[in-house]
Amino acid sequence: MAFDCNKAGDYSPEYPSSICTEDTLIQANILTKCGKAKNLISLNRLNNQKSSYESLPRLTEPKENEEAGTDTTASMCGTRCFTDLPAALVCEVLACLDPKGLGIVSCVSTVLQTLVADHQGWKKFYCERWGLPNAPIGPLVPGGTPDGRSWKTLFVDREFQSKSFMGRFSVDVLRGHSEDVRTVFLLASANLIFTGGHDSVVRMWDMEEGLLIDESRPFGCTIRAIAADSRLLVTGGSNAYIQCWRAVEGNSHLFHISGYGTNRDSEFRLWGHEGPVTCLALDPTRIYSGSWDMTVRVWDRAQMKCVQKFMHADWVLALAPHGNTIASTAGRDTYVWDIESGNLTSVISNAHVGNAYSVARTHLTNVLFTGGEDGAIRLFDISEASDDEDIKPAATWVPHTGPVHSLAFEYPWLVSASSDGRIALIDLRKLLTPLNSSKRRFRVKNFDISAIEPPQRMFHGFGCDLFSVDIGADRIVCGGEDGTVKIWNFSEALEIEKKAQALRSLRQENRMRRRKSQLEMNANGRRADQCSIAMKRNQLKGDKSVTWQNKRAIDKGQGCDGMNQSCKHDVDGT
Repeated sequence: MAFDCNKAGDYSPEYPSSICTEDTLIQANILTKCGKAKNLISLNRLNNQKSSYESLPRLTEPKENEEAGTDTTASMCGTRCFTDLPAALVCEVLACLDPKGLGIVSCVSTVLQTLVADHQGWKKFYCERWGLPNAPIGPLVPGGTPDGRSWKTLFVDREFQSKSFMGRFSVDVLRGHSEDVRTVFLLASANLIFTGGHDSVVRMWDMEEGLLIDESRPFGCTIRAIAADSRLLVTGGSNAYIQCWRAVEGNSHLFHISGYGTNRDSEFRLWGHEGPVTCLALDPTRIYSGSWDMTVRVWDRAQMKCVQKFMHADWVLALAPHGNTIASTAGRDTYVWDIESGNLTSVISNAHVGNAYSVARTHLTNVLFTGGEDGAIRLFDISEASDDEDIKPAATWVPHTGPVHSLAFEYPWLVSASSDGRIALIDLRKLLTPLNSSKRRFRVKNFDISAIEPPQRMFHGFGCDLFSVDIGADRIVCGGEDGTVKIWNFSEALEIEKKAQALRSLRQENRMRRRKSQLEMNANGRRADQCSIAMKRNQLKGDKSVTWQNKRAIDKGQGCDGMNQSCKHDVDGT
């Protein structure tokens, strides 16, 4: 990849630019061994004109030019290096590239490799797909990542990890609830799974080991919603309040939800709803809750009080925040609210035949997904919605024969759980395409609705209603009517893919090494290996044992002839 840094002015475009060494990335290709005469004429013509490069000497003899060629080129290179541009301008140039382009630029030289590795564009790419990662307990370096790795490393690992969902998997079953499980939440950054249901107990599981870590006391109500990050855990149910736990510093599992022998200040409740709490969500500054009292409430995490309330015409069944907006479903309709102003920005009327039970959103753009009582999953693009026209679905899938109770999205996978006992996994990379605009990086791709691909994978055969599903890292977690929590573990597929990639890299390295050795042998005038030539000439297309059979047959025949001659001699002798 070459960058053209020619200055505007009297400099002639006859002199092409090329990528040079690590120290001088771009230089004027003035003097070359192949075209010395032509370059001398061009350089003399350049000296006779008024140019910005006044430091160049007037060359009259080829010998002088040949001696001063190196110094002249170096002086011109010093004014035309890409890395000599202001840092802000370099960042602007790199910001115009996509992840693949940045990867290609990093292969040009070690200087560009360092610039690309530290470029903040990787943070933008990561946040566009997966949002900000959960911050750990304790101080965080401004602009840094939670685990100290670079944003490029985080992006590459997460992108590679997302491919594991098409590979081999195993199913683990967590048993502990005595009644049906109504909600599950996967906190992959802390290797934790939270579950709750009709038995009114919140349980915390280890994601890797599948062991029960802690459980709360019974709350005397159905737990219908759970949300968590690395600093706060919130649950809600039919008792109309929000139960909260703060993370305990120094605790390896973040939370003490049992409440015995711990600081009581880490556990508290938020009151305000007048009906069962059906859905919850978190972001770094707010708590979102929806209820059968037909309201969505926004709570400030610093003050722990309600700062905004949105009224609906029916029970609120699901919600999904994104930036300064929040989407919610009530009855058959889906709403999008502006949190700062409190205004209703978009309404999707009759999104489903029957109630819209679930909603999910992406970090890429203003796109949301809804699942309904009709068993359909619909994609809506609300980025260009207007008040004068109804918002139509951009895509529709009908993978289920029962209501879709839950949706979860992690780029590029949308996962759904239904009362028919099946889980659908849909790949959305083909429906979202990048834009060149910096304000809106992605949009819904224009496509034929009749050509929509079905879900890439279907998991079924559980024979019970599935009420909640979540996806993260290399796991899919689901809870249902039978009181068990099922985990689809794709870590084995990830390990297999890593080994396959390592073998491919090794084969490529060996291939390049052999080719380099062959080129060196040809350059030195050495003869190629005669055994290799003979093998290529004597390749057999049939059975490899034919040659040995013929040889053995010939040897056998010769042995018989010799024996016959010997016998004949003995007879004659007698």
